[in-house]
Amino acid sequence: MDTHVKVLGWLWIIVGALGLLGALCAFVAIAGGGLISGEQEAIVATSITATAIGGFVFLISIPDIIAGIGLLKFKSWARILALILAVLNLFAFPIGTALGIYTLWALLNKETTPLFES
Repeated sequence: MDTHVKVLGWLWIIVGALGLLGALCAFVAIAGGGLISGEQEAIVATSITATAIGGFVFLISIPDIIAGIGLLKFKSWARILALILAVLNLFAFPIGTALGIYTLWALLNKETTPLFES
């Protein structure tokens, strides 16, 4: 189970990093659309929208990275955080569902519990 936890740690880090990349892409695409138009009102509206959407995606991606790093270090708080994130990701079909199921299976396994008890 040691290997499963390490794989999970890297998967959560990758998912979080992809979320950060998505936040950046959304910000650039939305704000860039306003800049291309050249109209002041459009620039302001798209800048606000880009900041809100990009910022939201950025904020929800950070816990994934934190959970992944914690899992790699076998921290007990990371196990709890990853389980919470797994349940929330069950609704993000198909990748989130697969990651959620794998996380629940690996972290709720009886053989995994001793890894986080130190």
